[in-house]
Amino acid sequence: MTGPTTRTSTLDTRPLTERIDRRALREYRTGLPGEVRPPLMAAIWPAVVLVVLPILFLSAWWFVLEDGSMPDEPWDWSALILLPYLALPVGMLVLLVRTVRRRSGVRQYRLDRFARANGLSYRPFAIPVALPGLIFTMGGTSVVRDLLWRDGRSPLSVGNLRTTIGSGRNRKEHRWGYVALRLPVALPHIVLDAVGNNSLLHPRLPVTYAKDQRLSLEGDFDRHFQLYCPRGYETDALYLFTPDIMARFIDTVAELDVEIVDDHLFLYSPKDLSTLDPEVWTWLMSVVDILTERIAQWERWRDRRLEPVDAAMMPGSFPLIRPPRGVAGQGRRLSRRTGWWWVIGLALAVYGWYLIIGDAVRAITGG
Repeated sequence: MTGPTTRTSTLDTRPLTERIDRRALREYRTGLPGEVRPPLMAAIWPAVVLVVLPILFLSAWWFVLEDGSMPDEPWDWSALILLPYLALPVGMLVLLVRTVRRRSGVRQYRLDRFARANGLSYRPFAIPVALPGLIFTMGGTSVVRDLLWRDGRSPLSVGNLRTTIGSGRNRKEHRWGYVALRLPVALPHIVLDAVGNNSLLHPRLPVTYAKDQRLSLEGDFDRHFQLYCPRGYETDALYLFTPDIMARFIDTVAELDVEIVDDHLFLYSPKDLSTLDPEVWTWLMSVVDILTERIAQWERWRDRRLEPVDAAMMPGSFPLIRPPRGVAGQGRRLSRRTGWWWVIGLALAVYGWYLIIGDAVRAITGG
């Protein structure tokens, strides 16, 4: 859909918190895809078990009393002491069903109304499109939850990515909240690894890059971000990240990882960014507004490594004095760091087997 650019000053967050019309919610819930409907039966099964067990126990008690202890009486009123144990799980089951039914679809309903109120589109469940960002190229199976987007002059999408890699005991799910902004021109591959969300043993980004691509910038920027750019593009990175833009990044997205690749700018968070929290949306859209204004300056950038189109041979035309839009091959992707630990481990394993086999051969031959 094409809609107006959402400005923080006009952002309407009331649908995220206001009272819900239950009739409208029930109608909306019927149109939800099966992938986002709550697992009602999975939630009810424990309560069902709690109901069935007392019934079975009560039946066994009754059978024992009628069969042996008091054969002349059809019922032993002492069994009534079990009724409270039966009433408790029954009440739990009723409350559980009511709670699940009341809450199912509420998140999707609120985000849908929020999107409509702010010129956005909403989809509760989506297969991610072929975006070039690093979290979208990890492999495995990926889905996007709570996707909000807009088209038009300033395309934008916000969602929560879930990527499952491996199976069985090796199965692992990676969770990311992301913002994707479309840039006016393709730029070199640049990654800003936020220092604040890293730890010594658990780097936040799913890939690591060669250290010789690390570029140190002036001021306090290095305290907040580790900037990586392709070798030979250091001057271009300094052109793009002027002091005023660096200050904006520090003020607005210091807790998020940033990636510029092709004609996209991505913001990554280990937490969901498409939420029901009005403060998160107010902050997020203010960041989008600021970045949209600042990255407009990048439209003038051109890669000097691209050959200018020779228009001198065309009748009635003039030679171009600037390269065409685009990025040369060496600047399109960063080089990833080679993991040598598995190579060393494999070499040690081979050497160990060599020693074991050598000892066995010497023992057999008596050598």
